Amino acid sequence: MVTALEVPADLLIKRVAEKLKSMPQIRPPAWAFYAKTGTFKEHPPEDPEWWYYRAASILRKLYKRGTPVGIERLRTAYGGRINRGSAPEHFRKGSGAVIRKILQQLERAGLVVRIKGKGRTLSPRGRSLLDNTAYEIMKELAEQNPVLKKYLA
Repeated sequence: MVTALEVPADLLIKRVAEKLKSMPQIRPPAWAFYAKTGTFKEHPPEDPEWWYYRAASILRKLYKRGTPVGIERLRTAYGGRINRGSAPEHFRKGSGAVIRKILQQLERAGLVVRIKGKGRTLSPRGRSLLDNTAYEIMKELAEQNPVLKKYLA
């Protein structure tokens, strides 16, 4: 069986984001179109559908980690270097509000489960969504490259 870690991450995140758009529980709040994704950013994202891509990326990170993950760890993962002009750059964490709202929406959709005091992890439904999407991608890649057909068994 193909897992979500065996296909290219960019293809998986794009495809999962398309599936998340069809779920009524996952919608960007009104402020999402004006908010930056971290203090180190100068502008908000240009892509109007960035919310779904970030949600899909968070799902993949939860899948990859396997153990419960808290918001602070995800803030660190989505952080970056702030440009301070002529002063040296420093690391800044990503937006906690964005990550928190996305995780709450994924919980309502049944894709993520909260473990009290430890963080959040994927539910069986979320794991299934990622694995099934990975299988679809691998099938398409196997049609283009016959060498990959051995992974579909």
